[in-house]
Amino acid sequence: MKYSHTIFRKYFALAFISARSNFAYFAEVLSRQLFLAVILYILLRLWQQTYSHCGLQQMAGLSLPQMLWYLTATEAIILSSSPISTIMDEEIRSGSLAMQLIRPTPYPLYRLALYLGERALRLLANFFIGSIICFVLVREIPVSVVGILALAMALPLAIILDFLGNFLVGLAAFWLENTSGILFIYSRLTMVLGGMLIPLDLLPAPYSNLAKSLPFASMVYGPARQFVHPCNFELLQFIVLQISWIFVFSIIVWQVYSLALKRVASNGG
Repeated sequence: MKYSHTIFRKYFALAFISARSNFAYFAEVLSRQLFLAVILYILLRLWQQTYSHCGLQQMAGLSLPQMLWYLTATEAIILSSSPISTIMDEEIRSGSLAMQLIRPTPYPLYRLALYLGERALRLLANFFIGSIICFVLVREIPVSVVGILALAMALPLAIILDFLGNFLVGLAAFWLENTSGILFIYSRLTMVLGGMLIPLDLLPAPYSNLAKSLPFASMVYGPARQFVHPCNFELLQFIVLQISWIFVFSIIVWQVYSLALKRVASNGG
C-alpha cells in the first residue's frame, strides 16, 4: 500500500511539474487562448446563422444554446492536445531517447504523467475562455450538474485514449524519418470523426453509427455530447466503448513499443 502511494506521488509530481512548466510560458498560453477565442467566435456565429436560416429549434437533438456549448467543449478538448508525438519524434531521431530509457520510471508512464499535467492546464484555460465567449453570445448556460459530472467521468478516459493514439504516432519515428504526415492524418481524423465541427448525429445514419463506434468519437464527441445533453444509458455506453478502445490501444502500443526498443541504439537515430 505504501509502495503504491509512493508511485502515485511520483507520477503526480511529474504531472504537476509539467503543468507548472507550461504555465511559466504565459505568452504561449495567452496566444493559444487568443487563437481559441477567434476560432470559437467564428464557429459559434456560423452556427447561429445556420439555425436562423433553417428556422429550426433543434438540430441533432440540440437547441442553439446547447449546440454552441457543445462546440465550445469540442474546441476546448481538441485545442488542449499536447504534441507528444512531435517530442517523441525528436527524441528518437536525436538519440536522446536512450537517456530517457535509463530512468527508473517506464518511458510510456513518464510521458503519460507529463502529458496529463500539460493537458489539464490547457483544458482548464480553454474551458474558461470558451465559456466566457459562449455565454456572451448565448446569454444562457444550458448545462446541468449532471452534465458536468458526465463530462468529468468521460473526459479523463478520452484524454488517456488520445494519449495512446499520439504515443503510437510517436513510435512510428523508429521506422520513419518524419512522423508529421501521420500526425497530420491522425489530428484531422480526430477533428472530423470526433465531431469537432458538427455533431456526429447530423451525419447520415449508417455513417453516424460507424463514426460513433470509432475511437475518435470517444475522444471528443462523447464527452462533449454528454456535457450538454447527458443521458445515463448513453454515458454508460461511451464509457464502456472508451475502456474497450483503451484496452485495444494499450495492447497495440505495448507490442509496438516492445519492437521499437529492439531498434534503440545508444549512439542515437
